[in-house]
Amino acid sequence: MGATRRVGRAFARRSATGPGSLDLVGSGKLDGALVDWAFYSDGHRDGRVGSYVDALKRARRGDGFVWIGLFEPTEQQLAMIGAEFGLHPLALEDATEAHQRPKLERYGDTLFAVLKTVRYVPHGTLTATSEVVESGEVMVFCGPGFVITVRHGDHGELAGLRQRLEREPKRLAAGPGGVLHAIADQVVDTYLEVADAVQADIDQIEIEIFSPRGWRNIERVYQLKREVLELKRAVAPLTGPMRALSTTEHPLIHEETRNYFRDVDDHLLRVKEQVVSFDELLSSILQAGLAQVQVSENEDMRRISAWVAIVAVPTMIAGIYGMNFDNMPELKWHYGYFICLAVMASACTVLYRLFKRNNWL
Repeated sequence: MGATRRVGRAFARRSATGPGSLDLVGSGKLDGALVDWAFYSDGHRDGRVGSYVDALKRARRGDGFVWIGLFEPTEQQLAMIGAEFGLHPLALEDATEAHQRPKLERYGDTLFAVLKTVRYVPHGTLTATSEVVESGEVMVFCGPGFVITVRHGDHGELAGLRQRLEREPKRLAAGPGGVLHAIADQVVDTYLEVADAVQADIDQIEIEIFSPRGWRNIERVYQLKREVLELKRAVAPLTGPMRALSTTEHPLIHEETRNYFRDVDDHLLRVKEQVVSFDELLSSILQAGLAQVQVSENEDMRRISAWVAIVAVPTMIAGIYGMNFDNMPELKWHYGYFICLAVMASACTVLYRLFKRNNWL
């Protein structure tokens, strides 16, 4: 209870505008961005709290915490939230603009985490333009007495997570740090699911690239490699923040919660190794496909050269007897035409069999 009171006093000190000075929910100032909000006490959603102002008052007293979920809020809406909870301007700027790198930053007693969400895009046949991995972002402001989640992208909804946590009061009883862990755990679990789906695509393209004329699928390999890089950009930078959350002491992260963060960190390392292996394997497949292109081009050149050599013999003979000189050998011979055709056919047949035996044709 003492720790809770300290958190409450810290929250009250941070709120320079005073308790309940901005009724953001009731005034409709968050319309279009607000997904859900609730006040949680002892791990339970407190339905007795009838207004947002009352929830803030109780959170500032250290009786629980407020969880506000936002979807693509405007700069003005985030500015109002920042004024209410004393959020750092740099963190608000990052939350306004999407396409941030996964990171964890500490501003006083508030943690600001950016996590990349990913989604596997189902497709019948992988093409050179198929979108395989779609990414979004979840920003989490985690402070004494409050959690604010800002989501960018059409996937990565947290409504289902909120409902699951409400069925597990023990996890919500861990406070804002417990919510941060639950979000990170869900994001990393999604990484594992997407990585398994991408593995199936890689297995398929690997079989196709080594089939006859498989080099024709080289554009699909390149496209899949780009999609794997999208997944890699979401997974790799997150290892540092997860390691910090699992090892660094912070008032919002209880020791038991750090143990759970270590489990998330372990899963993240596993999926990171898997994604790195995807990248290396696709690079090898791409090189193999390019080698097949070169081999195929060499084979085509040999075939062309062989046919040119075969056609050169009758062309030479026809060219000689097309010179129109009066005193050419056998020019008046009765069977000269037929013998000339026979020589051409014999020479072409010999050359054809020779090139065929040497696998040039």
